[in-house]
Amino acid sequence: MNKSIISLFAAVCMVFGQANAQKKVTSKKPNIVIIISDDHAFQAIGAYGGKLMPTPGIDRIANEGMVMQNAFVSNSICGPSRACILTGKHSAANGFKDNLSKFDASQDVFVRRLQGVGYQTAWVGKWHLESTPQGFDFWNILVGQGYYYNPDFIQMDGSVKRMEGYVTDLTTDIAEGWLEKRDKDKPFCLVVGQKATHRVWMPDLQDLGKFDKENFALPTNFYDNYEDRYAAAMQDMNIEKSMRLGYDLKIMQGLDMGRENLTRLNANQKKTYTDYYKGIEKEFISKNLSGKALTEWKYQRYMKDYLSTAVSLDRNVGRLMDYLDENGLKENTLVIYMSDQGFYLGEHGWFDKRFMYEESFKTPMIIRYPGVIKPGTVNKDMVMNIDIAPTALELAGIKIPKEIHGQSMLPLFQNKKKQVRDAVYYHYFEFGEHNVIPHFGVRTERYKLIRFYKGADKWELYDLQTDPREMRNLIYDPSYAGIRKELRTRLTELVTAYKDGDAAQILSADKE
Repeated sequence: MNKSIISLFAAVCMVFGQANAQKKVTSKKPNIVIIISDDHAFQAIGAYGGKLMPTPGIDRIANEGMVMQNAFVSNSICGPSRACILTGKHSAANGFKDNLSKFDASQDVFVRRLQGVGYQTAWVGKWHLESTPQGFDFWNILVGQGYYYNPDFIQMDGSVKRMEGYVTDLTTDIAEGWLEKRDKDKPFCLVVGQKATHRVWMPDLQDLGKFDKENFALPTNFYDNYEDRYAAAMQDMNIEKSMRLGYDLKIMQGLDMGRENLTRLNANQKKTYTDYYKGIEKEFISKNLSGKALTEWKYQRYMKDYLSTAVSLDRNVGRLMDYLDENGLKENTLVIYMSDQGFYLGEHGWFDKRFMYEESFKTPMIIRYPGVIKPGTVNKDMVMNIDIAPTALELAGIKIPKEIHGQSMLPLFQNKKKQVRDAVYYHYFEFGEHNVIPHFGVRTERYKLIRFYKGADKWELYDLQTDPREMRNLIYDPSYAGIRKELRTRLTELVTAYKDGDAAQILSADKE
């Protein structure tokens, strides 16, 4: 064989070798990273137009990916929301309806199916499902809600280890530690459960006072009188009456149960922490506030602590993104940042969540997937937390079980002209905490219909186009009779489709 033929043969082999190598790389199953914060309001995120604080870490995902403008939760409360994410099913189907329940972790969860096709799976940080994680090769979870300082983590052998430091940093440390030790030849799915920004909003020491020079404008409906909205009037989650000086605002510690969080701090942490809040307390006492002046002072302190707590959250999101980029994981990794639900930052005069009103029902969801999602994309389709599971399964090449209620968001990532759904369904079951009355309902692009029960047999109807702050209950407005009937029919269809027995029983007993 002459040299020219040999050279040609070698060149052909090289081309085919490169093609096969490229095929191997591009056909590799994508990694999945899901960052779940707690009670993080979309109003406090720059990517959602929030002006309250800079969020460069989270906005970076948006700039390099997609903002879901209309992402919703199935049940706006910590544990149940996580159960919905894991199962892709509404609370009535997965069985974890409220924080008093215990999640059956042996049921079908998407991570176990990922394991079946070779994925390494891990969950670190806040779990809050009152059960031992299953379907994970590795887990290291906070005890219960967890503490902001020097928290206890449950290890896989069942032992409990107290770790020194700030919880948001520690959770990220554990996540990066697992990424370092994983099998680099296998795809992975990592869920990072951050405690922030859950009550009682204890900032990292380096972030104390970050917003002390700011004066935040009151939401336009801060002094809501709850006219024609019985359930809203009955709640116990308002800043004026329900927010505690010691527990929530860290002053006058002897007044209520705020002292329990101080027991976690070491001597150096406690000195820095107490020195700061003693200064706030001294100022508060000197003002001798009452009435609206006191309420508005509490609002300002709430906002300052909440946003200062969010600073560390955003910083650690950026840190994890740095890790992925610097370790060659950016191009083949789907990243989802979301909160387990939304949160009230003074709207209706409230803090907390639970209600089906927008600030609680709607959650931030921002997604990066290079090569699939065009950077800087904004999507307005209605998606839900139950859509995470089927999305992950489809990306991994796994057939989506028919029992799953969620729908894959992959067509939206690919900018295909496909509406995922025309309506979203919600059901909040818990009765007692913050005196929020249980309710279920349906939201379409423009309207929302809510049925309250147990504490009150009441209906509410909102036109989100003319009343985005949900101040006018239109349930008895004759001009909306046709809309009310259409929404009632759609609600019944969804209750039936999702086999929500509690809601079905209530609707069947109702008279039109």
